[in-house]
Amino acid sequence: MSGTAFPSVAAVGAALASLSAPDAAATQAARARQGQLTKPPGSLGRLEDIAIFLAGWQGRERPALDRGRVAIFAGNHGVVAHGVSAFPAAVTAQMVANFAAGGAAINQLAGVAGLELVVVPLDLDTPTADFTAQPAMSEADCLAALNSGAAAVEPGLDLLVVGEMGIGNTTAAAALAAISFGGDAAGWVGPGTGVDAAGITRKVDVVTRGIVRHGPAAISAFEALRRVGGREIAAIAGAVLRARQLRVPVLLDGFITGAAIAPLAAEAPAITDHCIAGHCSAEPGHERLLGHLGLEPMLRLDMRLGEGSGAAVAAMVLRSALAAHGGMATFAEAGVSGG
Repeated sequence: MSGTAFPSVAAVGAALASLSAPDAAATQAARARQGQLTKPPGSLGRLEDIAIFLAGWQGRERPALDRGRVAIFAGNHGVVAHGVSAFPAAVTAQMVANFAAGGAAINQLAGVAGLELVVVPLDLDTPTADFTAQPAMSEADCLAALNSGAAAVEPGLDLLVVGEMGIGNTTAAAALAAISFGGDAAGWVGPGTGVDAAGITRKVDVVTRGIVRHGPAAISAFEALRRVGGREIAAIAGAVLRARQLRVPVLLDGFITGAAIAPLAAEAPAITDHCIAGHCSAEPGHERLLGHLGLEPMLRLDMRLGEGSGAAVAAMVLRSALAAHGGMATFAEAGVSGG
């Protein structure tokens, strides 16, 4: 695990202002290889694009997925007191225990995808503050959460999959999306864990109050995260930003992981250049959010679990892309006329 990546709020802004680029030579080499493989150009569709994308960020013509990591961050939210979730806040810690015992969906999906699973619980006994009344986190708390996320990323990873667990976090995610990209609360709020119509109404009210209270003061990505986010959401943002510093490609999961980087993208749109959207979830605001992030989802399976589950499924598509890219013969090697 890495040390403190962002020692100050200013360091977060500086990181966003100096985003790295992929390796141009590796990108070109991978593109040239795709042109030599025994298939018509473009016939593998997005699998070709994925292989070239990974080559650029990994800095090699034939990228690999030997060290892929799923990092799940867990946190609790003060806004749960408003009845915005179908489950009580205690479920967050219970699900973290389930992850540790190997009993959750992500355990199975990470395993079959050949990915290491790391779970990072963040002060589960101390929910964030109710953002309808005050900022969700202090500067110190938010910075600590960002660094907890950054610490889950280290040099040498081939891929980072980000996921979350946190009762109430679709409410925080909706508020972040609205503050980052505009629109009213009703356009971003969805059922989350499965709340009924009355629950949706409560969520819309809570998010509206958060936007009114904090929107004018959310003048930076950091301020947006600390005012209406959550510890696990800030941790995802920190992990994605640290991954960019280390040129580790990122596979995003659902609405909450997208919302975690929404304030980063509002400040520095190029932050999404090293990210792939694993899927489009059934949460209503997710497709709209992906549009603002400029990301096209790989899969549409009507999933809405979180935990990094949709992204873990998408990782198996990445493996297919890399197998074809690295293992196929070229026209010359196969003795096939290239046309």
